[in-house]
Amino acid sequence: MSVGLSGLLKKIKAVAPVRLVVSSFLLIIILGTILLMLPLSARDGRATSFVDALFTAVSATCVTGLVVFDTWTHWNVIGQVIILSLIQIGGLGVITITTGFTLLVRRRLGLRDVQLAMENTSGNSVDIYLLVRTILAFTLSCEFVGALLLSIRFVPQFGSYGVWISAFVAISAYCNAGFDILGFQWKDGSLIGYTGDPLVSLVVAALIITGGLGFIVISDVFTAKLKSRFQKKKPARLSLHSTLVLLSSAVLLALGTVLFLVMEYTNTLDGLNFFEKLNASFFQSASMRTAGFASVNVGAEHDITKIMSILLMFIGASPASTGGGIKTTTFVVLASTVISVIRGHEDTIILKRRIDKSVVYRALAIVTVAILVVVLSTSVLLLTNDDRVSGIDALYESVSAFGTVGLTTGITQILSPVSKLCLCLTMFIGRVGPVSLGLAIAGKKSRKAAAVRPEGKVIVG
Repeated sequence: MSVGLSGLLKKIKAVAPVRLVVSSFLLIIILGTILLMLPLSARDGRATSFVDALFTAVSATCVTGLVVFDTWTHWNVIGQVIILSLIQIGGLGVITITTGFTLLVRRRLGLRDVQLAMENTSGNSVDIYLLVRTILAFTLSCEFVGALLLSIRFVPQFGSYGVWISAFVAISAYCNAGFDILGFQWKDGSLIGYTGDPLVSLVVAALIITGGLGFIVISDVFTAKLKSRFQKKKPARLSLHSTLVLLSSAVLLALGTVLFLVMEYTNTLDGLNFFEKLNASFFQSASMRTAGFASVNVGAEHDITKIMSILLMFIGASPASTGGGIKTTTFVVLASTVISVIRGHEDTIILKRRIDKSVVYRALAIVTVAILVVVLSTSVLLLTNDDRVSGIDALYESVSAFGTVGLTTGITQILSPVSKLCLCLTMFIGRVGPVSLGLAIAGKKSRKAAAVRPEGKVIVG
């Protein structure tokens, strides 16, 4: 028995870290699906179908927020706890949680633990100890403070049940999941009832933005700016990565707010005063990048607004965060490459720094695969749902799934089983990353060419 277990452990250790990270998500999804299928998870005491349970488990683990049932209406407290657990595990990553537990128990990491943590957080071996501790401590602190602030609104409204609502929404918001349990007030209404409430909308938006910045940026800001002040030292400079993430996130957030306000001023924002419209626009700008909460009727938005939302959802959050999409830095690298080529530079230049070509190639690969995934997913939705789904809504749903956003125009519940399974795959690819998934499937490590190959000239453009 011990020999068999030892052999199994050796096989696991021989597996590439990227494959283990992807496999860990799959295992959690399978476990979540089994638990959600059980009658004890549903409010009506009946078993949930495999496809619907799988869709919910994938959406929760991949912190997306697309749902085939209203979370409160279909799932009882047990089902809600299962979904929230999947959200927390999926948001942080299985490897991050197990690495943190290892540090807590053993106070040290083995080489294999470090490799897995690096793969899961896009970190580096020098800072991995501090990074994992910062991730866990910061996450739990943000979720606790967020739940505390939300309870100021929910507890007076719903009594002791407001505590559970506050905790659920806070964790869902920080993990950029978009699930809520307010269906007893308005089914499938998300946070529409709090459109003009700055306490709820701003707290949730702050949690979404913080969770979407990425664990590396959080660790960098803490180490370079906050920790140095506590130690009465001169603050250090942020890394180029952190600088790009903060700048691009701020620009996209501001741009999304202004555009949504202008486009929907007399449409979904009609009936609100100016400050409520500005508040709702800011919330939607924060949410549409990767979170999936809605304070307006998304299905009633103008098509031009949906197109703008699709672009923001496609970009998504930042690397090593709880969000999806191609990531902000990927977009910045490609945009900067285009600008550099137009200016006649041989290399990609960002903030007077030269970006290595391997980074540009990886960014190009990510975007190319992402576009292919979205196109294929949109095509499946159109082919398997007759005339019930329009082209813009199918594209919106597919990009929302890939970007692990969770916003929907209202078509999720009417989709065919084939479409739901397609979206499950799209959400999974969006969460683990298209390139990482490809490497995990191929099981090959990158290697340098053994010989210098002759140059080939190709004319492009």
